[in-house]
Amino acid sequence: MVTGLLTINIHLEGISSLKGKRSIVKSVVERLRNRFNASVAEIAAQGNTKLGIVGVAVISNDGSHLDEQLDKIINFILNDGRFYVGQIHRETFTSNNDRPDL
Repeated sequence: MVTGLLTINIHLEGISSLKGKRSIVKSVVERLRNRFNASVAEIAAQGNTKLGIVGVAVISNDGSHLDEQLDKIINFILNDGRFYVGQIHRETFTSNNDRPDL
């Protein structure tokens, strides 16, 4: 089993209210969940109108498939156009157990 994590900083220009920020971040979270079948949530900076920090988790049984999914998610975010993408932190974890003890 391979697990991939992304932490994505989204910088919002021209947004002056939390309501405006939340509508964009919520849209991004839902679109990522639906399109990529990933676990996605806003994980920090909920009270900041200019910054959204989104966490993404993907699990796969194939490392190359996981890398492909993470690449697609990053490209999707970069091509959104409603915000500037700052730092993206990417981590991959591999389980040493191919199957649990029966």
